[in-house]
Amino acid sequence: MGSAVVVGAGPGGAVLAYLLARRGIETTLVERQEDFAREFRGEVLLPGGLEPFQQMGLWDALQTVPQVDLHGGWLYVHGKHVLSLSFADDEFGPYGPRWMSQPGLLEMLVAEGSKHPSLRFLRGVTVTGLVEEGGRFTGVRLGGDGGEQEIRADLVVGADGRTSIVRRSGGFEVQQDPTVMDVVWCKLPPLAAMTDPPRLRGYTGHGHLLIASPVHDGMLQVAWVIPKGSFGEIRKRGMPECLDAMADHADPELAEHLRRHRDDAIAPFLLSTVSDHVRQWTRPGVLVIGDAAHTMSPVGAQGLNLAIRDAVVAANHLVPVLSSSAAAFAVEAAARAVEAERAREIRLTQRFQRLAPYLVLRDGWANRVFFAAVRRIAGAGPPRERVSRAFLRVAMGVDEIRLRV
Repeated sequence: MGSAVVVGAGPGGAVLAYLLARRGIETTLVERQEDFAREFRGEVLLPGGLEPFQQMGLWDALQTVPQVDLHGGWLYVHGKHVLSLSFADDEFGPYGPRWMSQPGLLEMLVAEGSKHPSLRFLRGVTVTGLVEEGGRFTGVRLGGDGGEQEIRADLVVGADGRTSIVRRSGGFEVQQDPTVMDVVWCKLPPLAAMTDPPRLRGYTGHGHLLIASPVHDGMLQVAWVIPKGSFGEIRKRGMPECLDAMADHADPELAEHLRRHRDDAIAPFLLSTVSDHVRQWTRPGVLVIGDAAHTMSPVGAQGLNLAIRDAVVAANHLVPVLSSSAAAFAVEAAARAVEAERAREIRLTQRFQRLAPYLVLRDGWANRVFFAAVRRIAGAGPPRERVSRAFLRVAMGVDEIRLRV
């Protein structure tokens, strides 16, 4: 029987550790944080990220995690309501988009994985580097009060996010993608009109994008997408004036709410967006997945979902070889197969993420043509249905993912 060390108990790492451990593979999951309550985590689960929980047999456990089942979304262009999207059961089945507590999701995954004796979960432990022998990585080094320790394994999986120590220590070559946006996030008291039923709203035009949605803790989450590098001026003005500026782009109902609660913003912060990908997901003895392999921008809320899908595909290829005493070359071939299966969906998603901000955050002729087309489509029956189907396709994922182990 083989063994694995998974670095990072985010969505991809926690799902993969669960899937390996339940098949009896000796798995160590290492997480540097004591808890999962970090400043920012992607928390929108789309159908492509939800369906795997049904396949893993964790659907009932997923329902215990704090969440908001979003019934649809409204799009406003230049202050006018032009498009409504429904996340009705006949389109999505039980997999309608949800705003879910990621700390709660990760605690659930770790708890389910810990039911299997083959999983060892190390919380609050930092990986400081990789162990290398004979041109192959054979484990990880851990730092701590007790001095440096090592954990050996047949495969190290880096699922430790955009600042991945596994990616740096393994010498992975990274290709940076251009990003033109950052996001200012904050929470406000809830707006009743958006909670019954729960719907998110998006406002765009004149180079701005504002998104507001009810979330799992009963608050209203607000995101203002801004041109990269413009946060310094916003910070000088302060959050109350920032909310006033957001209100200028919202409908009258939300605008009044933003102005009324201009001094009530909770935990405002800037998310500096990054988009990149490693040129190869594998080195001898190492595989990277999720943001460690392909850091996603927040466009389309894809990062959380793609990490889960990476983990399912990784399990499909790794379980058969790690369940036996397979040679190192067989483990590495399985790791390469993960990249081969996942690269297309990641590549297409990142292309979409690069294009969307240019259409939204610029106020030139291309932007005006784009929004004119959106308004025309929104007013027609069949074209509107095509937009809904296109959104469904993106939300479900470009490729079909099925758990086979």
